[in-house]
Amino acid sequence: AYVEDVDEDKFFEASLNGMLTSLDPHSAYFSKEEYEQLVNDTQGEFSGLGIEVTAENSFIKVITPIDDSPAYKAGIKAGDYINTINDKAVMNMTLSEAVKMMRGKNSKDRGIVKLTILRTGEKEPLEFKIKRDLIKTDPVKARAEGDIIYIRISSFTTPTYVNMIKEFNRVENEIGKENVKGLVLDLRNNPGGLLDASVFVSDAFLDKGKKIVSIKGKNGTLMKEYKSLNDQDLIPNLPMVVLINEGSASASEIVAGVLQDNGRAIIVGNQSFGKGSVQSVIPLNNGGGIKLTIAKYYTPNDISIQAEGIKPDIEVGLAKIEEIDTSKWIVKENDLKGHLENDDENDIVHKEMKKQLKTKNESMYNKDYQLARALDLLLGISFYNQNNKAE
Repeated sequence: AYVEDVDEDKFFEASLNGMLTSLDPHSAYFSKEEYEQLVNDTQGEFSGLGIEVTAENSFIKVITPIDDSPAYKAGIKAGDYINTINDKAVMNMTLSEAVKMMRGKNSKDRGIVKLTILRTGEKEPLEFKIKRDLIKTDPVKARAEGDIIYIRISSFTTPTYVNMIKEFNRVENEIGKENVKGLVLDLRNNPGGLLDASVFVSDAFLDKGKKIVSIKGKNGTLMKEYKSLNDQDLIPNLPMVVLINEGSASASEIVAGVLQDNGRAIIVGNQSFGKGSVQSVIPLNNGGGIKLTIAKYYTPNDISIQAEGIKPDIEVGLAKIEEIDTSKWIVKENDLKGHLENDDENDIVHKEMKKQLKTKNESMYNKDYQLARALDLLLGISFYNQNNKAE
């Protein structure tokens, strides 16, 4: 009785997708093209803007922009709400429809996408024009921060674990194994990814036989439990800090949760996103597939993070430090006439080291306050442990 002819295949796909998306924001139907793209995503390469999104209250919410992606460079932030895509309202648009519009016709589409964004604290919508590009996610970056190893994991894909080990060894050799004082694992704005990748990463920091994560299905039925198989292959017995924020989701929350519950790391930053559900991807005969939520993640202490997230041990928000000059009203010993000199203060080496340390700390605190706090924490623990051993 419909007034126009209907493409039955598209009608069937639309009805199937509507049925699945009504269950929760993460269940969906994928056409053949979308399914192929989903597979490519897990390998760390895809085309688009570089935004991890979810559906929330009939809107499309940004979980996080991917590091160095067009969206990241344009200024898209975790927690933003996409209001329109190319002047089309996303209200009641399915997640897959919104993603398809942002990714374009195919992997070679490098067109401009116009987004209007609703952001907390802004009185008016923000407008962005972002050019699509091939997104190659390098999931692991690492560097030395003094005698501390800093590892940044931006997503959990197939190569994440191997890349982490490679980067860790490189930086450890740079510092010198005997000089390493600790490690910072940065999972901020990490939207997650493959469960197996998060298990492998967690295993690298745990003693053998420690519980990593359990998966429970309908009515709390235990489906699978993962335990560590190795004995702290990396930084055994050295202090560790994990950085998280509201953009840390899914697999990154698994890693933060297991290291927190096992007492292996101190969690610093802001409360994480709270995606504690498990999706299974089921291929179909037509080349498409179904992504269906089948279970929930539970941390080693049997806590579900669904809609709750990981609460940091030390809450640290984004901030900048402003130095206040107190010299105008505070009198110190060296201000007194005839005070005794400290030979160390006149030593050129002492002066230069003090100058460099002051400059380095100020630079880090203004550049990345959360990381600066994490580094201070590790240095404090290391200093305390060394003094106790000496005694």
